[in-house]
Amino acid sequence: MTRRRVAVLAGAVLVLVTAAVAVWGNADVTGRAVAAAVTTSITTSTAPPTTTTTPPPPVSSPPPSSSSAQPSPVAAAGAPLVGKIKPGVTRNGPATHYDSDGSGACSYDRSPDPLTVAMNWSDYEDSKACGAYILVKANGKSVTVRVTNLCPAPCRVGQLDLSKEAFARLADPQQGEIPVTWTLVSPPLEKKISIRYKTGSSQWWCGIQAIDHRNPVARLEVQAGGQWRELKRVDYNYFLSENGAGCGGAVAITDIWGERLVVNPLPVKPDVVQPTNVQFAAH
Repeated sequence: MTRRRVAVLAGAVLVLVTAAVAVWGNADVTGRAVAAAVTTSITTSTAPPTTTTTPPPPVSSPPPSSSSAQPSPVAAAGAPLVGKIKPGVTRNGPATHYDSDGSGACSYDRSPDPLTVAMNWSDYEDSKACGAYILVKANGKSVTVRVTNLCPAPCRVGQLDLSKEAFARLADPQQGEIPVTWTLVSPPLEKKISIRYKTGSSQWWCGIQAIDHRNPVARLEVQAGGQWRELKRVDYNYFLSENGAGCGGAVAITDIWGERLVVNPLPVKPDVVQPTNVQFAAH
């Protein structure tokens, strides 16, 4: 074989090998050709993510409604407004009775309304239950009562200590104790909310109490220095401003449904019940 023919054959073999290598390098394990985009994706996967520099797409949802139209059940700081007594939840427990005049641990005055109840120590929850209205049922009968007092241990969790008049609406008081079911309600109420400053209140220290509210009060704020400040609630149902901030200023009261009512500034008059023109909505 001549040298020229050998060279031609060698060149042909080289071309075939090169082509085979090219095809093999562009095929996956199944022998299919790999798209060029795969190589591109492998290259760009090591690049820094663009999500940190790309602004998010515009939100198409409508802006949130105001708190007055759609009250939120959560406080601004994220804490739940509802305590242990929750709307729409029916509770079971024993009911007893005692001689009640409407006064007690909630620091309310004696009341001509005899339909009241002392709440067990657990559901009283450091006065969060004060002023709440609950519907009590037994023996096919029912009565709506307002929480005005604490029933301490040995009262059981879930137990109600009704006024004797309220108990008599359900059963003969001689029975002493009966099983009942009870639920938080938001009843019709003609009264407006009143505000009272505690004994000893002044511009340097004050305790503030809300009275005759349709729904349980979740928080109370005072306006001080152009800002709203939430006051701490104590177990005798007053909200305290221990350094005097906001004493005599505007007051904002929020119920467990998130409705927030603002009361214009009232003078600091200890032990004086001062009426307002606001009331929580019925639910």
